[in-house]
Amino acid sequence: MTGRRQALQAFGLALAAASVGGLTREADAAAPNDIPAGASALADLTDRLAKAPRRRDFKTVPMILDHSDQWDDEALKEVLAYKPITKQAWDVTDIAGPWLNVMRNSINAQVWSFKHPDFLVVSATHGSAHYALYDQEMWDKYQFAKIVGKGFEKNTLILDKPAASANSADYESPTGVFSPLNNSIPALQRRGAVFMSCHNAIWEQATKLHEKGVNPDKLEVDALAAELTNHLIPGVVLIPGAVATLPELQQAGFHYAR
Repeated sequence: MTGRRQALQAFGLALAAASVGGLTREADAAAPNDIPAGASALADLTDRLAKAPRRRDFKTVPMILDHSDQWDDEALKEVLAYKPITKQAWDVTDIAGPWLNVMRNSINAQVWSFKHPDFLVVSATHGSAHYALYDQEMWDKYQFAKIVGKGFEKNTLILDKPAASANSADYESPTGVFSPLNNSIPALQRRGAVFMSCHNAIWEQATKLHEKGVNPDKLEVDALAAELTNHLIPGVVLIPGAVATLPELQQAGFHYAR
């Protein structure tokens, strides 16, 4: 793709410049993508999700979300209303597990083997995997590298790999855009994948930080959880709870995967 490297660099700069508070940035909608030709439904969903509001200006949040304005309700409804029947919801819990790789493999086989370009994959993210959905500022402030463990000195899962700049027309390349060398959250987002953030995981992680005294601003748990929520990476859909949302996804026709 001509100018692909420049486009990716521009996208990264746009995201870095975007403010944390408020609604979804316009840069999200303008992101370069690797959605396959013929995937009109997936392209339409990606566009609507980019425009759906994301509240990221919380001061405090409750332990149990009890009103739709406390999560990304509009974006979640867009996902649940997705019409194509080929769609999969992954129950993701381990940041060190193979989740990005198997999601990538699933998309590859659905698109090129089974000829389902509109295939949608969703990550219902909780457990330690949820740390991957926070920006680097939170990783630094709350020392997540010490919690997550070896191999994650920083949040490498939100960083683009060199393979992201390869020619996307060559889908068979073992070192290309669709290869294991391009396993990252942004790479999958550009293919239409949706990453959902679990509020229950946020609350539990905020509670642990509070209990351990890893809390430089001396925040109460409800304010600490709000700060973590405000620092979710771009494109993420905040949901009340991953385990609770999985049945909603299944009722909407998503096939469960783990």
